[in-house]
Amino acid sequence: MRTGGVLNFLGRLLLVLSLLLLTPIPFSLYYHDGMVGAFILSALMGAIAGGLLVALFRPEKELGYRDGFAIVVLSWVMLAFLGALPYYFSGQMVSFIDCYFESMSGFTTTGSTILVEVEILSRSLLFWRALTHWLGGMGIIVLTLAVLPLLGVGGMQLFQAEMPGPTKDRLAPRIQSTARILWSVYVLFTLFEVVLLMLGGVDFFNALCHSFATLATGGFSTHTTSIAFYDSIYVELVVILFMFLAGINFALHFQMLTGRSLVFWRNEELRLYVALIVTAIVLIMTANYVYGTISTFGDDLRQVVFQVVSVVTTTGFGTADFDQWPSMCKVLLVSLMFVGGCAGSTAGGIKVVRILLFFKYARLQLQRLVHPHQVGGISYGGSRVSQEILIAILGFFALYLVFFLAASLMVTAMGVDIVTGITAVIATLNNIGPGLNLVGPSQDFGHLPDTVKVVLTFCMLAGRLELYTLAVLLTPGFWKMARRPLLRSWASFGGQVSHPKP
Repeated sequence: MRTGGVLNFLGRLLLVLSLLLLTPIPFSLYYHDGMVGAFILSALMGAIAGGLLVALFRPEKELGYRDGFAIVVLSWVMLAFLGALPYYFSGQMVSFIDCYFESMSGFTTTGSTILVEVEILSRSLLFWRALTHWLGGMGIIVLTLAVLPLLGVGGMQLFQAEMPGPTKDRLAPRIQSTARILWSVYVLFTLFEVVLLMLGGVDFFNALCHSFATLATGGFSTHTTSIAFYDSIYVELVVILFMFLAGINFALHFQMLTGRSLVFWRNEELRLYVALIVTAIVLIMTANYVYGTISTFGDDLRQVVFQVVSVVTTTGFGTADFDQWPSMCKVLLVSLMFVGGCAGSTAGGIKVVRILLFFKYARLQLQRLVHPHQVGGISYGGSRVSQEILIAILGFFALYLVFFLAASLMVTAMGVDIVTGITAVIATLNNIGPGLNLVGPSQDFGHLPDTVKVVLTFCMLAGRLELYTLAVLLTPGFWKMARRPLLRSWASFGGQVSHPKP
């Protein structure tokens, strides 16, 4: 690993985020919330740290896969730390662990919060909270690839480590062009949702914050009661539409927008994604009707459709407390939390394509038991799936099980009841937001012990980076290959080089 190049690039990322930390200042000035100093101080600290890293360590012309893994993980840890500073300096959150939890939840688009009442935060801080979602949704690394040609040859390594899903669609020969295409679609959808929400009577500030959270499938709302605050079928339909779109591979959106609609509708993962949503809606509506949980068919349809789409896309917005629904409904919703959205989307979870290929593989093994001499393989999208991808998917499931069991054991060992503890791990590891019981849709994570919050923060990061990227850095062999960082020479700072006397 080229340690100096990694540290240099981390410095550049810190400089980028330091500039972004200044974007809430206009809102602070407009709403007179007194947060200008907190954002300037946070940006200044980030700029100093980033500037020192850039000045002290030499950039590398080429980055390898090891470097990509290190940059992605370390950048998320550092950016979450920098993103926590406005919360801390505002004085509206006392514990820095709570600030870091909220910041990591934002950047990883998890949406779990320690706040009992969201409205206690100033408007500019609510905007920053939503902005962390939006930046983390498409990925801060991909953003950097889109706007700053810093990486050259090493860009693909970061793209592979950053983007969620077992496969990454490269839409253009150059990785910067691919990143720009993805971000262009992302920005376009965000602008559309802002306009549609404003047409429904939502003011610009709240429309912008909720659009950020929707397209990032994050779920941070500016209201404690989330989308239920508006009590508007129109607003709910707009949010449902864009949550659904955000859960689809953004490469497919690009193909659809460029006229290749047949590719869009023929995608196996998309068809299964739609089938899962429709099936879950029918089953949960039926259960609510049988148990009399929701009084009318219209209310049942309205609440169930919103909650199913919100959960399967791992957004976490709420219009109803599904923790009060029948046990069957809760089991179905928790199952959808594991599945998540499509690969290449901003959604979390295991991803629909992995579930699809896993069951195809299981079916193939059953067929071989019945017909031992049968020759065949697994196809996806008209192409045969390589053995390497299948092994990687099986390895992911094994790694996921290890992370899930280990985190659940640690959380419940700290005195948290089993339903709260396990669903808190599910909610954070799959970047969803709410769980059940004491971390349900109408609850928060603030009452949990600090040690539990640390574990759950780790789960958020692991889930957002899809386990492998983080697990690689936890192996001792990774660090044995790290090179000692090479400092810049004094001449690079403008100093004079002294030569020894003959």
